[in-house]
Amino acid sequence: MFERPGSGERALLVSLDIGVMGDPDEREEFRLLARSAGATVVGSLGGFRQAPDPRLFVGSGKADELKVLVELHGAELVIFDHKLAPAQERNLERYLQCRVVDRTGLILDIFAQRARSFEGKLQVELAQLRHLSTRLVRGWTHLERQKGGIGLRGPGETQLESDRRLIGKRISQLNKRLERILSQRFQGRRARHRAELPTVSLVGYTNAGKSTLFNRLTRSAVYQADKLFATLDPTLRRLPLPQGPTLILADTVGFINHLPHELVAAFRSTLEETRTADLLLHIVDTSSPRRSGCIADVEEVVSEIGAGDVPQIQVFNKIDLLSDAVPRLERDAQGKVRRVWISARSGAGIDLLLGALTEHFQGDRLHRWIFVEPSEGALRAWFFAHAQVLSDRGTSDGGWDMELMIPRIELERLLSRDDSMVDRFLSESAGLAVAGA
Repeated sequence: MFERPGSGERALLVSLDIGVMGDPDEREEFRLLARSAGATVVGSLGGFRQAPDPRLFVGSGKADELKVLVELHGAELVIFDHKLAPAQERNLERYLQCRVVDRTGLILDIFAQRARSFEGKLQVELAQLRHLSTRLVRGWTHLERQKGGIGLRGPGETQLESDRRLIGKRISQLNKRLERILSQRFQGRRARHRAELPTVSLVGYTNAGKSTLFNRLTRSAVYQADKLFATLDPTLRRLPLPQGPTLILADTVGFINHLPHELVAAFRSTLEETRTADLLLHIVDTSSPRRSGCIADVEEVVSEIGAGDVPQIQVFNKIDLLSDAVPRLERDAQGKVRRVWISARSGAGIDLLLGALTEHFQGDRLHRWIFVEPSEGALRAWFFAHAQVLSDRGTSDGGWDMELMIPRIELERLLSRDDSMVDRFLSESAGLAVAGA
């Protein structure tokens, strides 16, 4: 068994079409993933198989061809655009005498490089350990040594068993830490709910422009770059809408085709911001040749994390890269905004997006009158924060007659908090209707 080298950046890429012909754009994405991980791509190998080979995945003939390429290019690493079984990975490393990494391991490596926050690092480490726990036997030469010594002789514990026990213990520790973080996030969401601030979560394929749009809307400085998984750590900022409520905007991790289940599980606290959001803005790279496939991949992950029923508006970004695209709104059969075409980089169409958000959260606006007592200054301030105040006239006893255009959702929240407001709104609005008539 070979000893695993400490480093190795010269990589060969292997991408086979299994059962059906593959998409060239997906192969290019795989190449970008490898480069994002820091690999120098020195060659590639393709082919077609009806089904993976149980022992080597690629079959003996392709394995021979791959071994020749490894020796020819001096490759230290072979990256597969597929999920390999632990036995397949081990057999390939023995045969090729170099490291072998599958798609899951590649994405985990990129996440490990990009994680910046304490939570993000914990999540990535947890995902890596879960992936490693099934692959402990590959590339090691000491796993069958027995512990011994005076008073300790006997069956002992193999190094493999010891490693598994230590990894299991570390996974348990990480889960406990992430549970505490999840509890803190829940407290934060509960505070936002008490403050009645709706949450909008940005979701989309990696490199679709989520962080660029986030910075444009909130005037923040979240790291952004034209590369896959440029940012992993969730960021939340307030977004006051013109003539509308104040929102909480959440920038989340990007999705990708065949996102490893280890990452979905490890990033559950981050993705919780998506599952509990009031609205999803699905950011789409309009210029991508795989636009439809990327949309389907994101929808699959959104459903997997339990956010499939959250209302959604598609944001077709990067229209500045297309010659015939202009900022515009598209509506569904019920007249609701379904899609907004924008450019986060140039700012084109941002006003349309803000208008769509305002329209969504105001929804059906109700015309209401209400008399506010002199002692209800906090209620009057609430109306100015959550409704459009059409008139605000002081009365002789120090109160106020207020005419409002209030979103139905905000009115329902107010009435659920104070049942006595129901009669006050109904009587005032009814009285106004008679007077107006």
